[in-house]
Amino acid sequence: MDGWAAATGGGAGAAACAVAAQWCRACGCASASTRGRAGRAWERPGEASAVGTGPGSIADGDLPGYRTSDAARQAVGWQAPGADHDAVGVSASAVPPPLPAQAPAEAMAHSAIAGSERPSPQAQATRAEPAQPQSAQSQPPQPPAAPSAIARAASALKRWFTQGNVPVKVGMLVLLAGVASLLKYASDQGWMRMPIELRLAGISVLALAGLIFGWKQRAQRPGFALALQGGAIGGLLLTVFAAFKLYGLLDAGTALGISMVLIAGMCVLAVLQDSRTLAVLGVLAGFLAPIWLSTGSGNHVALFSYYAVLNAGIVAIAWTRPWRVLNLLGFAFTFGIGTVWGALQYSPAKFATTEPFLLLFFAMYVAIPVLHARRGDGSAGRLIDGSLLFGTPLVAFALQARLLEGDRLPLALCAVAVAALYAGLGSWLLRRASTRVLGQAHAMLAVGFATLAVPLALSARATASVFALEGVGLLWLGLGQQRRVSQVSGVALQVFAAVGVAFGVDAWRYDAVAVANATCMSTVLLALAGWASAWFLRDAGHRRRALLAYLWGLGWWTLCGVHEIVRFADLRSEPDLLLGLVALSVWLAAEVHRRRPAAALVWTVMSGLALAAPLALWQGAAHTQPFAHWGALAWGVFAVAGARALWCLR
Repeated sequence: MDGWAAATGGGAGAAACAVAAQWCRACGCASASTRGRAGRAWERPGEASAVGTGPGSIADGDLPGYRTSDAARQAVGWQAPGADHDAVGVSASAVPPPLPAQAPAEAMAHSAIAGSERPSPQAQATRAEPAQPQSAQSQPPQPPAAPSAIARAASALKRWFTQGNVPVKVGMLVLLAGVASLLKYASDQGWMRMPIELRLAGISVLALAGLIFGWKQRAQRPGFALALQGGAIGGLLLTVFAAFKLYGLLDAGTALGISMVLIAGMCVLAVLQDSRTLAVLGVLAGFLAPIWLSTGSGNHVALFSYYAVLNAGIVAIAWTRPWRVLNLLGFAFTFGIGTVWGALQYSPAKFATTEPFLLLFFAMYVAIPVLHARRGDGSAGRLIDGSLLFGTPLVAFALQARLLEGDRLPLALCAVAVAALYAGLGSWLLRRASTRVLGQAHAMLAVGFATLAVPLALSARATASVFALEGVGLLWLGLGQQRRVSQVSGVALQVFAAVGVAFGVDAWRYDAVAVANATCMSTVLLALAGWASAWFLRDAGHRRRALLAYLWGLGWWTLCGVHEIVRFADLRSEPDLLLGLVALSVWLAAEVHRRRPAAALVWTVMSGLALAAPLALWQGAAHTQPFAHWGALAWGVFAVAGARALWCLR
């Protein structure tokens, strides 16, 4: 037992000595326990072969220090019983292997004390506590609430007055107001004895000099240069206004032409220098120029021609720059001034000279959102694009109704044309993933205007039946996209359409022609809508709903046929015509079953064939025997249709 204790103590001592020596060497300390013979053997690994060569020495093998317990067990085999404990300890610990790095020493210490200690629950909890703040920090921060439109406008106005070259901005505004006031005051007081032409020419020369100087300073001082250019062009516009309005030196056409050149130049400078502010000033000046240069003549052709040129410039800017605020300004001024003019001065005699401009402006502002979407400018300004997208057709259609003086049929044709336009644009935009949302919006507008055209062109009953077809479209869309709201809306539209047709029953007796009348067409459309709904529901796996929709359509089909026969046929012909209706229904059901088998169609065919017996009795009561009057023809048609139906069911 003494030998076993010595061997075990030697192995543990070797491990402890190795750990202590490695720690002291790393920390730069000089421990007394490592300055002895064991320490010298650690510092000079070459002496390890001379010190310990027994099977229990640590030098046995390549790196036995990694398995200290094995070395201790080997020490039991070669150490003689009763040997000195200190000697065994020295022989086991004096020759530690040379370790190139700290990791082997740590492995030796770990293997020596493995299983002797386990971390306490408190220590584990201490180690686990720092992970809690990390999990809390991993949660994404909540985005701040978006500011309102008023707050954004106030913030932009504040930044304009507080950031950049504030003295230049404020000074330029004051300069413009001062120039206008100075011209007026000097004219009233008679201080300037030189002719007014020279005075206005001098102001124009100074403004042109400022414009040229501002252009040259665009690279060194861009903020100052833009403000100076805007102020110079503003001064030139004021000079043109004074020459035309105050002194009569220019006629209206010349003044408007010079203003157009100046405004176009301002927009070109804005695009070249990528300055949205300068472009906004140019657009505002452009739309206000006809107002301050107006002579009251009421020449709407000249006004709308000028606005057409200005809007063409806005479209050109939209092609190259994503400045959506310009589009909104152009839309507001164009249709706003157009609405005011239409309410105050429009007459039917001006339709031919007004309609082309309305169509042109409508086309321009329909194209602008498409341009931005195709360029892929991102989601910024989506509100303005939505305003143009939905506001343009609504405002333009309202103005079109004003031009047509409420004439329903031409307005319905206009609605159909707009629906076709938006349907074409929608199908084109849906081909690209980046413009799919815009394409869906165009498709929705197409459906809306197509729906609007129906009540404008047709009667109430026809309108209701067309709404039933629209309900079929909604049901199909809802089944394809698995949207329950669309499915319910489609079914509800068909029910409301049926109610509308039923409430028009008082007008049924006023139909003058059989089959080719509003009542027959309405009920046939309701039947077709029900059968189409049954088809779509069956394909989607809703067989019970499909059966209900099929019976709904079959009921309206039967009602249509019976009503037409009772309304227009004499009593003797009624059973013969009903037999022909049954033959037609049986044949149609069998043909559909041959292509798309369904149990409901089989029951329809068999029920129709079974109706021949009671109809034959009715024919006998109506005209002595079934083949009299039109009976022979009716039975011939029924025989052919029945044979074909049975062949389709075989």
